Amino acid sequence: MEQFSIPGAGGIIVREINGEDNILMQTRVKPEALYEDGLIEIPAGKIRAFESIFDTLRREVKEETGLDITEIQGENLSTVYKGNSYMVLNFMPFSCAQNLVGNYPIMVFVFICKAEGEMLPFSDESKNYKWTPVSVIRRLLEDSPEIFYPMHIDTLKKYISISVGNRQD
Repeated sequence: MEQFSIPGAGGIIVREINGEDNILMQTRVKPEALYEDGLIEIPAGKIRAFESIFDTLRREVKEETGLDITEIQGENLSTVYKGNSYMVLNFMPFSCAQNLVGNYPIMVFVFICKAEGEMLPFSDESKNYKWTPVSVIRRLLEDSPEIFYPMHIDTLKKYISISVGNRQD
């Protein structure tokens, strides 16, 4: 039986705390997928049929964390084409990742975001929400990459390399 990749949207949600960029990290709750349960991840989820990727990101972050997305980097540069009974969104994410082997065939488009609001104590899909300094994430990625959900490792490394490279010390 032919299988297709499942599209998803994720967010590197950034907040400056005490002069340092922090990223919202959470613990994955997937008891049906033992290799993934308990891994550290960024908020992400599947795109519903005909739901814009930006609406997906807002919905998933709200469902998983309780936060409201206030800014999605690059959203203002997206375009919509309407014609021939179609409406097509053209967008450019910060990063993309695709599972080539694993529990399910997912492809996640990740955006850099800002959010506001009160965080939930937990949800059905995640827990242990924490604003984590980029310096801590960098060290954990170097020392213990196995504690992260594999779909997000290179995306986080990319963000860290760019954010550290642009810092004005």
